[in-house]
Amino acid sequence: MVSIVLVDDHFLVRDGIRSLLEDEKQYEVIGEASDGREAIDLVQSLQPDIVICDIRMPEMSGIETVEQLTALSVSSKTIMLSMHDSDEYILQSINAGADGYLLKDAGKEEFLKALSTVSKGNKYFSGDVSSILVKNLLKGLDNKSEEEIVQLTVESKNVNQNPFDLTKRESQILKLAVSGMTNKDIAAELDISKRTTEVHRFNLMKKMGVKNVLELSNTARKYNMIS
Repeated sequence: MVSIVLVDDHFLVRDGIRSLLEDEKQYEVIGEASDGREAIDLVQSLQPDIVICDIRMPEMSGIETVEQLTALSVSSKTIMLSMHDSDEYILQSINAGADGYLLKDAGKEEFLKALSTVSKGNKYFSGDVSSILVKNLLKGLDNKSEEEIVQLTVESKNVNQNPFDLTKRESQILKLAVSGMTNKDIAAELDISKRTTEVHRFNLMKKMGVKNVLELSNTARKYNMIS
């Protein structure tokens, strides 16, 4: 049974999701919160498998909520639920540690697919959101964009021999990230754009099934991926 906590300031939204899941025996809604502050206390208390969180709420936004849950090393997976497909919201959610981003106009089939994917420890971003991530990668590249795109393609085909099939660039970023360097510092160190760094970092964290630097470091050390 996968336990779920719903976080949304609109009762009708929470009620709609609960009703949608009533016939899905593998899922159980064990708690509801109407704002981010309430959600943090509730999630720490109930320790659900998944937190479904609205992105726009009073007091504390969904992004801030997920960011705090990540900082607290809460084991719950998080899915952002939003009616907005803006680039800023999506990238901020990923940086906050969200495991998924789903638009509110998604159908039941996609909603259940997102739950199943995230509950298994994987990331889920709807088709529209994925295309936005790609667009931002291309838009964010600097004057070396063509060269970097070629390098990204080559690296995706020539992976290192490691448990997670990280590319050479991802392995470089892994070592720099666990040393405490920010995306900006890593970009300067490797002479690539900050946006490219963010995409590489997102990909390596997705491959390794982690959502914050602490988990990244622990997993890397567990498999002797860093000295």
